[in-house]
Amino acid sequence: MSGHSKWATIKHKKGALDAKRGKIFTRLIKEITIAAKGGGGDPDGNPRLRGAIAAAKAENMPADNIKRAIQKGTGELEGAAYEEITYEGYGPGGVAVIVEVLTDNRNRAASEIRHAFSKNGGNLGETGSVGYMFSKKGVIVVAKAVADEEKITEVVLEAGADDLSDEGENWEIITSPKDYEAVVEALKAAKMTPEHAEVTMIASTYTKLEGTTATAMSRLLDAIEDLDDTQNVYSNFDMNEETISA
Repeated sequence: MSGHSKWATIKHKKGALDAKRGKIFTRLIKEITIAAKGGGGDPDGNPRLRGAIAAAKAENMPADNIKRAIQKGTGELEGAAYEEITYEGYGPGGVAVIVEVLTDNRNRAASEIRHAFSKNGGNLGETGSVGYMFSKKGVIVVAKAVADEEKITEVVLEAGADDLSDEGENWEIITSPKDYEAVVEALKAAKMTPEHAEVTMIASTYTKLEGTTATAMSRLLDAIEDLDDTQNVYSNFDMNEETISA
């Protein structure tokens, strides 16, 4: 594995973190709303909104839902006032965890996040306690079945990618956030449509987990991801294929 984005790759191998489409839609609607509130309702001039809309379309969200979420963000329609909060902490085995939430109730969010950590062998840390270990990057996964190494290397490097690595059945491309969209579009134009693509946080170092510690970490992640206010979870643990499958 490349060492760049084990957590992103693990998430991809596990499949979608949220099996329930309703929960996926809720999180995407919140992201669209907060993106429109912060940068306006025109996706051409708002990269965050553009990315949120693309993610929603990838999940086959109806256009009317997307439109209403934008209008709530711009104030054209009444909606909840969401607040963005980031929590940092430690999971079993001392692994670093970052949780991003969008909530209309700061006290409820803090209480639920703290409870999830303490009940599952982790603990919340201070702001900045683990954030320095992560950087925001684009992660794009392309199946080898649709792209040979020479061609995909040429396409992604020309579009501005930082790195390309061999991840078994897939190629994994790492980009800066600003070059992410250009690389995704270049791949699509070259008929190499990604299996998975997101702007995420990846860690500079990783902690290998096995056995009961790995199981405990999975329980913590499930507990955090099940919370209604949770938008994204990032961690720096590494597990082998057998543990991920289990």
